[in-house]
Amino acid sequence: MTDLSQTIDAFVAAFNDPAPDLDRVMSFFADDARYLPGHGPELHGHAAIRKEFAPQFAGRYGAMTFDVYDQVIDESRRRATIRWACRLDLTGDHGRRAMPAVRWFARLRYGGRMQWHGLDVFHFNSAGQITSKFTYATFRLPLWERTR
Repeated sequence: MTDLSQTIDAFVAAFNDPAPDLDRVMSFFADDARYLPGHGPELHGHAAIRKEFAPQFAGRYGAMTFDVYDQVIDESRRRATIRWACRLDLTGDHGRRAMPAVRWFARLRYGGRMQWHGLDVFHFNSAGQITSKFTYATFRLPLWERTR
């Protein structure tokens, strides 16, 4: 059995890497994984999950990092929950590849840096791969808040 706390830490670190690697993030998911992104229908399998993450890893939303505030791990049931803040930075070079409307709105309203909060509920198989990831976030107006 794997240590789910270490797996979660490594998964978040893969998202926060200065040179994000979508292949590395996808390696945490089982082939038949499910993902509920928090703003749309549930996705099934590597191809659908990869497609959902691709714009983020292409920098379409600027530099995105996750700060984890809390972790609740249930090793025996192979479940984990994390509470996080997602921080976007669209200033300078970080915003260069961002969608123009997102970049314009973020800079005008929030000075180019903003965040929102959420949590992820994970289910794992016996090999420690993610079989389900359910995201619940503050996807409502106002979507974000200014950060420092």
